[in-house]
This record gives sequence, C-alpha cells and structure tokens, in this order.
Amino acid sequence: MNYSHAFHAGNFADVMKHIVLARLVEYLKKKDSAFRVIDTHAGIGRYDLTGEIAKRSPEWVDGVGRLLRTPLPQKAQALVEPYLNVIRELNPGGGVEIYPGSPLLVRKLFRPQDRLSALELHPEYAKRLGILFEGDVQVRVIHLDGWLALNAHVPPKEKRGLVLVDPPFEEKGEFDRMVDGLVKAHKKFAGGIYALWYPLKDTRAVHDFVSALHGTGIAKMLRAEISIRTASNPPRLHGSGLILVNPPFTLEGELRILLPALAQLLGDPGLGRHKLEWIRGEA
Repeated sequence: MNYSHAFHAGNFADVMKHIVLARLVEYLKKKDSAFRVIDTHAGIGRYDLTGEIAKRSPEWVDGVGRLLRTPLPQKAQALVEPYLNVIRELNPGGGVEIYPGSPLLVRKLFRPQDRLSALELHPEYAKRLGILFEGDVQVRVIHLDGWLALNAHVPPKEKRGLVLVDPPFEEKGEFDRMVDGLVKAHKKFAGGIYALWYPLKDTRAVHDFVSALHGTGIAKMLRAEISIRTASNPPRLHGSGLILVNPPFTLEGELRILLPALAQLLGDPGLGRHKLEWIRGEA
C-alpha cells in the first residue's frame, strides 16, 4: 500500500508498456463495435513529472524524455505516434511535464462507443482517479482489489476488449497471482486480449513464471521483453516484459520493428536487448 508509481512514471518500462498498449487499442478500433479496457491496477491515472516525488527519482528523463529527444527509425516512429500524440496533447507547450498512466492513455485513444473499467485498491489513489474521470460516462472507476477484478469483471458486456494487468510487484507472490488470475479470467473470457506486465529483475522468478504460463495450456501467448542493462547481483530492475494473450495478428510484426528500436534507444550504451517469442502458439 506504500507503493507510488509517481517515482517511476514515464520510465523505460512505462514507455515500452504504454506503446504496446496503444497499439492494442488501435487494433481494437479497427472494428466499429464497442470494446472495453479493464485496467486492474490503474493507479492515479495522471502524473506530474515536475512534482516532488518525480523530482526525487526522475526516471522519465531516460524514458519518455529520451524518446522525445531522439526519433526512432521511420517504421518504428510511425508505430509510436498514437502514444506520442497523447503525450503531445497533455503537454501542448512541448516537452513532458504531465505523463499519462494507462487509464488516461487508453481513454485519450477511445472513440465515443468505447469504455474503461479502472480498478484501484489504494483508497487515496482510487479517490484521485475518480476525480480525474469525474463526469466521464465512458469511464467507471472502482475501488477494488484488481486481482478480484480478473474474475468478477469478465466478460465485459461488450464481449470485446483488453484486460491490462500491471501490478506494482511490491509484494511476494505477484507472479503466482498473475498466473492464477489469468487462468480464472480466461475460462470466462477466452476471446479477450490480455496484457500482463512484469519486471525483469529476478531472472529465476521470470523463468518460473513463463514455465507456469506454458503449463496452463492457454493458447496464443506471446512474450515480449526489452532489457536496458545486464542482470546484476544483487538484482535490480534491468528490463520490462509483457505477456500478450490472444495478441492481434498484426502485433508480432509490429513488435519485431518496435522492440529492437526501443531497446537500442532506451538501453545503456551497447547493452540494450530484446526478446520476442511464443510461449504457446495456436492450440
């Protein structure tokens, strides 16, 4: 309950995660029918990078700041434009002082028919999130443990959508809860897209997590990672990963363009790496 994402908002992990999130939303918009995004660990939704917390740990400088300073290769740059357009809208004076959390990012990308369920357990964060979206009929803010949402809030009535699971990984057992939550949710909403974020820090824990996912038998699971530095002992955050269940058919090709470009740009000199592999393909 003491975790504050404001320390990390806009860092390399956010950039990677949010660019992929934007690509998923853009894909869902290709059909006219409405969809819902369920954000299980929504945070406060909007981060002030000029605030005291962000200043104490300005990780955004080498994340979104670096992305704004240095364009990616042309094909990769085109793929990040939906994400960057939201950054520009929130910062009309240029640069980046305001950074969107995942609920605000997806809301900015919505059409009138699309909906967001944003869940947050921390009472103060849930209150701030509610104020941010007050009066917005397309957003429902719910003060609830996001792990419960994986079972209670699927399938959405729209029957189309994306479930983002992005826990803070401040407590033990988050990997196990993620696998268990996915299995339960998938039984009820097998056709949904799931994006599960995880930190690259404890290499053994990540290995066991991927093995456990493979053991579920769930089909169509894609693993995407970037590393910005080599793993260390004692462990420190060295990369960012996403498990993508039922990814759009276009996404693998997009990630083959995006991941190496992001790893090179956001990584320490010569140390940026990426990984893209299927944990399970078609059933």
